[in-house]
Amino acid sequence: MKEIEVAVEICREGVTLPRYRNEWDAGMDVCAAEDVIIHPNETAIVPTGLKLAIPPGYEIQVRPRSGISLKTPLRIANSPGTIDAGYRDELGIIVTNTSAGAGGDEYYTVDSSGNKQGIYCIRKGDRIAQLVLQEVPRMKLKVVDSVSGIGTNRGGGFGSTGINE
Repeated sequence: MKEIEVAVEICREGVTLPRYRNEWDAGMDVCAAEDVIIHPNETAIVPTGLKLAIPPGYEIQVRPRSGISLKTPLRIANSPGTIDAGYRDELGIIVTNTSAGAGGDEYYTVDSSGNKQGIYCIRKGDRIAQLVLQEVPRMKLKVVDSVSGIGTNRGGGFGSTGINE
């Protein structure tokens, strides 16, 4: 299996390095570097305590963890997020609590199940997202008079294929 080296700087105390949990996983789980409280309908940046030096020609995509998406109202706001090769600041994961309404004063965690609505506490060390390294070819745009004669036009616009077979 091909491995690409990505340099990492730890910029906070007690940070857990991302790692693959299983041999054939596509993404490395990344953990929160501090506790973050996210109220219903709020978006927060969860720090990871990591700075990365991604090689040119690559990006790292930030993707949600399926268990968190299934069991909680927490969502990675710009999924998949892109970390460009030239970015050198601390990696932060943008998380939105999509809870409807206040949901009371009870706090839930990423380990909560049942998609409970309310305030969520992401704790230091919680696995909150996954990181996937992707090669990124460069686009070269070519201006043409019309694209209608290139390839096949499937027809229709947004939503034109419907939802049923």
